[in-house]
Amino acid sequence: MDTVASDRAVDAFLAHLRVEKGHSPHTMEGYARDLGRWRAYLDEESVGLDQAELMHVAGFLVHLAREGLSARSQARALSALRGLHGWLVRERLAPADPTELVDRPKLAKRLPKVLTVDEVKRLLSAPRGDKKNRIRDRAMLHTMYAAGLRVSELVGLDLNDLNLEAGFLSAFGKGRKRRIVPIGEVAKKHLGRYLGEVRPQWSKPGSRAVFLTSRGGPLTRQAFWKNVKKYAAEAGITKTVYPHELRHSFATHLLIGGADLRVVQTLLGHADIATTQIYTHVTGERLHDLMERHHPRG
Repeated sequence: MDTVASDRAVDAFLAHLRVEKGHSPHTMEGYARDLGRWRAYLDEESVGLDQAELMHVAGFLVHLAREGLSARSQARALSALRGLHGWLVRERLAPADPTELVDRPKLAKRLPKVLTVDEVKRLLSAPRGDKKNRIRDRAMLHTMYAAGLRVSELVGLDLNDLNLEAGFLSAFGKGRKRRIVPIGEVAKKHLGRYLGEVRPQWSKPGSRAVFLTSRGGPLTRQAFWKNVKKYAAEAGITKTVYPHELRHSFATHLLIGGADLRVVQTLLGHADIATTQIYTHVTGERLHDLMERHHPRG
């Protein structure tokens, strides 16, 4: 397989992931980046995709380590390679999968970062005033925390996904899997105000996205991240706050409040409860910290 054929094979695999697997744009960016590195490495070795062997995969991982990529980034790249080469074998474009015997790099358990209840309250209250963009941002922050949404799910909300009268919204997670999530009265109030007062002034004919910019286009993940950073500073939160921490905080605060793990799994849209169980480690650490600071015999 020459360079052109290899490039076409990667493009076809990425199209397969996008169309048939329904991966998000963010996930697709990661796959394209990792497979681009792999293709560049094989070009340096003068090897086509169908000629890659175990030694090339091992050499590539060593190359990534020398480039300073973490074990987690190496594991993500290996996952992309496994997906690609498994697909090549199934499509009969390659005789064997060179990744089969490669062990996944060992990862240290990384607990999700969460905000305290007080920090969440301050962050959600930060977009004060009656400016249109602040009414929108207030609705976005409250909706994300109330429903435990991923950033991609939040900015991807369509008008058809909302049922404010019933107090529910539809979220489309990884693999375009749909789940119904309840939202509370406070989030409903802020969403209702934004939809009634602001969105009609910004929307263009045929626009379906819930959260818009003043120019009428959908708000991007990057723009929302900048807004979260701005409001965290206004709220006096000195540490860096990432949008996904609101989702982590949603899950952790529910568990601390006594919610059943299976319920939290359903609300988050996790296919495997093992993914949700990571929050039990966070709640354990959090409760231990509370005991030490507040219990008279802590």
